Amino acid sequence: MLPCVTLVRHGETAWSASGQHTGRTDIPLTEEGERKARGLRERLKGLTFDRVFTSPLQRAARTCALAGFGEDAKVDPDLLEWDYGDYEGRKTNQILADRPGWLLFRDGCPNGESPADVGRRADRFVARLRAGDDRAIVFSSGHILRVLASRWLGLEPSAGRLFKLDTASISILGYEHDRNEPAVALWNEV
Repeated sequence: MLPCVTLVRHGETAWSASGQHTGRTDIPLTEEGERKARGLRERLKGLTFDRVFTSPLQRAARTCALAGFGEDAKVDPDLLEWDYGDYEGRKTNQILADRPGWLLFRDGCPNGESPADVGRRADRFVARLRAGDDRAIVFSSGHILRVLASRWLGLEPSAGRLFKLDTASISILGYEHDRNEPAVALWNEV
């Protein structure tokens, strides 16, 4: 059996619910986010993982714990959400009012990260995942997970714009026939 990676986006936060860009601001899950994170335990029941990774941010670590994997989790700083710099806490429509035509996955953020910056972090993490011949589960945030999926497939970081990802969703990256054919096995299951 070929190795695979299960990606879990954290549960809802006040800012994810309102559409604010939440990069490095370390805010907790809402009550609804906690409820859905607890629901992940049942959805992932019966699955075993050799390695468990989480972002250092509390929204991902708490989701990991509520899903039943907190004791085994290794915190990995490469799983931090995109650094939005000057756009932290702002909604896309507010950014577009100041900068018409802006696209996160193309333009990045002033005083934050570019798509290439996030892609380099994703590449380091993908290399660590592929070094193991096992099953891994990863708890993190939406935009970094979308770039991670892009890089898993050999696509540019900007291709992350093509992968919608809801809170408390489960996705699986794997392979088709062999390690030369990375594939998406499941995406955005809620």
